[in-house]
Amino acid sequence: MKLRLIKFFKDFLLWSGILRIFSPLNHLFLFTRNFNLLRKWISGANRNTLLINDFYSWKRDYPKRFKLYEAVSEGYQLDKKELLYLEFGVASGSSFFWWLKKNTHPGSVFRGFDTFEGLPEDWGGFKKGAMAFSLGEVSSDDPRAGFEKGVFQESLNPFIEANRELLHSKPKLIHLDADLFSSTIFVLSQLYPYIHKGDIIFFDEFNVANHEFFAWQIFTESFYVKLKPIGAVNNFYQTAFVVE
Repeated sequence: MKLRLIKFFKDFLLWSGILRIFSPLNHLFLFTRNFNLLRKWISGANRNTLLINDFYSWKRDYPKRFKLYEAVSEGYQLDKKELLYLEFGVASGSSFFWWLKKNTHPGSVFRGFDTFEGLPEDWGGFKKGAMAFSLGEVSSDDPRAGFEKGVFQESLNPFIEANRELLHSKPKLIHLDADLFSSTIFVLSQLYPYIHKGDIIFFDEFNVANHEFFAWQIFTESFYVKLKPIGAVNNFYQTAFVVE
């Protein structure tokens, strides 16, 4: 009986469209949901096991992310380890070149993905096209480094098709600085078959509830991937995980 009532009211709501009166609040409802889930996740995270953690910090210090990189690099001995570094959202290249300099293994491969024309859509207070850096501004003469230009939905799959063996054979460090939900969930879903135990994933805007956090939640729940937090700075704005 209860199930029948639920079905009846659901069908009635679909037919009547009465809930359209709440349409102007759709974004607020989604944000409230995701923000509360983010808060719950942070409250439940075992922060004592993190390599670095500054929660709660009253002031955001963006360069602090390099301390996160250093802590993870030292904790997992990544400076001399052969790895495949994939960065999504290169911008000025500050994080890309930090890892390129830090890791000295000659067999490592570094690839940066970016439109090099700025954001492909609006994000928070940033408009489409913001944070644009040309490919020439982030070029490198290190033979291990290369860049893939274009939106990820166009550039990633051709890269995967041409590099399946590489994706399977090397430990991966994946740096997600795409900002957008659409970009982040696409990258995670396409890389899923190549993500292995021990791979490390960085989120550069993890605590943005409707974007990277939302993508993380959908990915881990839908693909049954367990990501263990290993470090965070700026109140989990930048957060690192290891694949278990």
